[in-house]
Amino acid sequence: MNWLLLSEIFYILILITTCIRIVYDTRTTTKTMAYLLLAIFLPVIGIIFYFSFGINYRKRKIYGRKEISNTTVLKELKKATTAYTQDALKHAGTVVKEYKELARLLVKDQQSPFTRHNKVKLLINGEEKFPEVLEAIRAATSHIHLEYYIVERGEVARELVEVLLEKAKEGVEVRFIYDDFGSYSIRRQTLERLNAGGIKTAPFYKIRFLLLANRLNYRNHRKIIVIDGHTAFTGGINISDKYVNNKPGQLYWRDTHLRIDGPGVYYLQYLFLNDWNFCSGESLQPAAFLFPSPSVHKKEDILVQIAASGPDSTQPTILFSLLQAVYLAQEEILITTPYFIPGESMLEALTIAALSGLSVKLLVPGISDSKLVNAAAKSYYEELLKAGVEIYQYQKGFIHAKTLVADGKLSVVGTANMDFRSFELNFEVNALVYDADFSRQLREVFYNDLKDAEKIDPLAWAARPVYKQMQEKVARLLSPLL
Repeated sequence: MNWLLLSEIFYILILITTCIRIVYDTRTTTKTMAYLLLAIFLPVIGIIFYFSFGINYRKRKIYGRKEISNTTVLKELKKATTAYTQDALKHAGTVVKEYKELARLLVKDQQSPFTRHNKVKLLINGEEKFPEVLEAIRAATSHIHLEYYIVERGEVARELVEVLLEKAKEGVEVRFIYDDFGSYSIRRQTLERLNAGGIKTAPFYKIRFLLLANRLNYRNHRKIIVIDGHTAFTGGINISDKYVNNKPGQLYWRDTHLRIDGPGVYYLQYLFLNDWNFCSGESLQPAAFLFPSPSVHKKEDILVQIAASGPDSTQPTILFSLLQAVYLAQEEILITTPYFIPGESMLEALTIAALSGLSVKLLVPGISDSKLVNAAAKSYYEELLKAGVEIYQYQKGFIHAKTLVADGKLSVVGTANMDFRSFELNFEVNALVYDADFSRQLREVFYNDLKDAEKIDPLAWAARPVYKQMQEKVARLLSPLL
């Protein structure tokens, strides 16, 4: 018996079966091609990679259950917010008229309320965020809800723990969700101390060794704090000392966060309750105190809406909302993102905008924490540069902010990077602020960041060494998998 021939036949059958499954199971053409190339041209390794990372083994079962629990909370949310949405859509402001289609998209797709009478504060870096957060937590009287991708040991985490324990001792309900992968450095002793102090904690989608590879695909990348149902924080800043920039020799981290006061907080509360019920095993009912009548800030009257998506979403809502923002812009689009693997739809949208005469500026890191992702991102630059997009590489440190400003009227600040992982795999959240004054602030921040960035010269970029271009093109083949 020719064992070599039998093994070859067996491998070919496995390869054919794998390719059929890839074509049948994979959602996008680019991702399908990437997995097919891996399976065919990297014998054995490519197949192992696909079966480890490419298959949604338990996604439908797990997140189907989560979707059912979402429905209960959503009913309470609609009761509390229907009037706010109707009022905001009737609002006669210029920004609402120009971006009404975007607001309606989020209302229809995920029933995200469109709300007026919010107060929104822009927070730059951890130096501004963490003191603001601690002050708001100390003022809490009912409940504090926290949800974070990364909780890292250090001074920031220690101070936060002490303040939360103080509030729990006062009788304030405290719940804390942490992603089990992103927050791997949390010590068991810290969790035990929190629990002993009356704080409820829950890991999101707990990692187990045998299911490690597949579970890395669906992480909770959100950063949410909700206090008493009317104050919230969201944006790009995790709980970590590196965002504070107070140590000599430390790499400078640039990031952006928001504080929101008013009915715009409602959808962030809804997201937290869904995630809590899913990962804690509880069935926390949205009692009235979780959706209280908000403090109204009629003087500022800022319109806010929340976009969120994840593996449990019917549509890639965050991607759709960003695409709609780009398509509705008439003069200028300013984008900051630490990871840029835009996919075909976003690449085309930005190209069309630039070719249509809009000023399109993209700010990305000059210093990256991932060589492969950085190479894949650079593979997209030439197409954009040819269309007239201006690309800047931040040099002062690592820029981790995820923002968009359209026409100085609409702003987006959140957790979602402009890449496939944020659009399709991770749980993400963005805040949309429909306000010219606030957008002017964020626009000024963008242009201040450009002072610490280098503009890419299109001619010099086209003339860079061939070997670099090849590295980037190879990385781009893998970009749907990154």
